[in-house]
Amino acid sequence: MKTIGFDNEKYLKEQTEEILKRVELYNNKLYLEFGGKLLYDYHAHRVLPGYDPNVKIKLLKELKEKTEIILCIYAGHIERRKIRADFGFTYDVDVLKIIEDLGDWGIEVSAIVITRFQGQPAATIFKNKLERRGLRVYTHGYTKGYPTDVDLIVSDAGYGANVYIETKKPLVIVTAPGPGSGKLATCLSQMYHEYKRGTQAGYAKFETFPIWNIPLKHPVNIAYEAATADIGDYNLIDPFHLETYNETSINYNRDVETFPVLERILEKITGAASVYKSPTDMGVNRCGFGIVNDEVVQNAARQEVIRRFFRYQCEYMLGLVEEESVQRIKMLMNELGVEDKDRSVVQVARDTAREAESQNKGHKGVFCGAAIELSDGMIITGKNSPLMHAASSMVLNAIKTLTFIPDEIHLLSPNIIESIKNFKENIMGEKSANLDLEETLVALSISAATNPTAQSAMKRLSELRGCEVHITHIPTPGDESGLRRLAVNLTSDPNFSPHSLYLM
Repeated sequence: MKTIGFDNEKYLKEQTEEILKRVELYNNKLYLEFGGKLLYDYHAHRVLPGYDPNVKIKLLKELKEKTEIILCIYAGHIERRKIRADFGFTYDVDVLKIIEDLGDWGIEVSAIVITRFQGQPAATIFKNKLERRGLRVYTHGYTKGYPTDVDLIVSDAGYGANVYIETKKPLVIVTAPGPGSGKLATCLSQMYHEYKRGTQAGYAKFETFPIWNIPLKHPVNIAYEAATADIGDYNLIDPFHLETYNETSINYNRDVETFPVLERILEKITGAASVYKSPTDMGVNRCGFGIVNDEVVQNAARQEVIRRFFRYQCEYMLGLVEEESVQRIKMLMNELGVEDKDRSVVQVARDTAREAESQNKGHKGVFCGAAIELSDGMIITGKNSPLMHAASSMVLNAIKTLTFIPDEIHLLSPNIIESIKNFKENIMGEKSANLDLEETLVALSISAATNPTAQSAMKRLSELRGCEVHITHIPTPGDESGLRRLAVNLTSDPNFSPHSLYLM
């Protein structure tokens, strides 16, 4: 049982109250930009043990009668098929998933905005797909004059060129699959149109990270820098807040850099001095007040930085990020005084791979090791073989351990394994016939139909959720998908496995 470091209920209560105060401040019309992920915020869940990854949606459900949602996606992200790393699918697919998930919570999306739209073919197809599902879709172009010519930005040729999105409720949440999706521009464009219609709307930003009221170099804030190393974000002391209030608060570079321009834009739209004196003022963030065990939270954040290090190393090998991202993570690890071996499962997995290689001298192929740390701290390993991948072996060994099944008892019927191997080799013509994790889980479910032992073990799969896993090679699609479905915290060494009998 993991020790809790964050009081989710206290945070939910305080964040809800703070949002309602902002709505009242702006005469019951507030555009609230949602920073970070609206659903499944697993980064926050990992660095703040006790944080509910769906706390934001629970908050919105409490405010459902006062709230509607605008969902943004940048046309360039659709065109480049940008991937959401924690789920492995593209931003346009994530938009559909967000709409569906919100619907499951009884919350509807009022409109989707494709931002910086220039008729890109993939974005046009996506727009058509949404409209044919009966959804309201709008396109916004680049804002003329941004960021320097405020007079042009706040004019009919700037924000006024965007189509106004009709909203009826006092709180309008503007969210997106990820950063750079055009949330801020959508909020400001809407405010411009509201004021032209005589409605004195306001703007605020729902923040989670960085946490403004903990130290700049606190591991939780460093973990945020690690999570955004690929886009170059970094934290700093908010100079505007310090000058105005003589108080230290933490923000990040883009908010601080754009604040003077944003302040002028808001003043131009409203015709009055801005109520915000600093970027920190704009944020609605009670996250720091939810921390109840700082030591637990710091340790969790350090582990997250190590996980990010492995992710960026693998993404660099796959050509997804530049070397600067990896170097930046290394600098952050040095700041925290941690290294990759401080992740408990790393060295165990590497030792398992070396052990497999030593036991199979003379065999051609790549030997892979995998390790999982169970909730009680026990570490279980697996290695690849002609029968299955290392991840498959590890998962089967883990659930056998949880069910107290002796090692010599097999969970998978030899007939099922042989049938799958025959299908892969002789029908599909695959060179590697050993089972990846997805195939292994299917085989396990089939065995469970006639094997009570396999059925008992299969029921323990849910206990692997949130466990730490490391494998010594970049996972194959079947392994990655299987581990993702089991909801483990996965890292891997940046090694490729060539196609051979011992392919992971």
